[in-house]
Amino acid sequence: MESLENLHDLFVHELRDLYDAEKQLTQALPLLAKAAKSEKLRRGFETHLAQTKEQAQRLEQIFRGLETSPEGKSCKAMAGLVAEASELLDEDADPEVLDAALIVAAQKVEHYEIAGYGSVSTFARVLKYDDAARLLQQTIDEEERMDKQLTQYASQMNVKAAAADEAAT
Repeated sequence: MESLENLHDLFVHELRDLYDAEKQLTQALPLLAKAAKSEKLRRGFETHLAQTKEQAQRLEQIFRGLETSPEGKSCKAMAGLVAEASELLDEDADPEVLDAALIVAAQKVEHYEIAGYGSVSTFARVLKYDDAARLLQQTIDEEERMDKQLTQYASQMNVKAAAADEAAT
């Protein structure tokens, strides 16, 4: 168990949590992409997979700068979010409704990541870890762009999902 005696310790602890979260996402995103019925949503998941791999590499760069290992923490929150998303894949759902559900799952992940990266970015600035702060801000910007993109997808696909409701009645 890690010791959290100072802000640096908490910074490393939270970075390890995010690193594990990104690793879990690299496993989950291909499954979401495969399940997406919308070509646009599928491409969005594939783009996010590439970004997620880059984000993990940025975290590895930060860990090298801190001269510590990224290993040692399991992100239980991401495990839960991934489990929820995986459950959707087993549902008997209308394709448009499934896409809407996948967007919800993806936005939950994005919001978790935005919160986590926002916190560690603040820690980096306070600790004057300028290189880490710069790299973390780059990731925050990507996560916020993906969240906005998912919101745009939702506004389009939720209309299609509603049309599926009307067709069923």
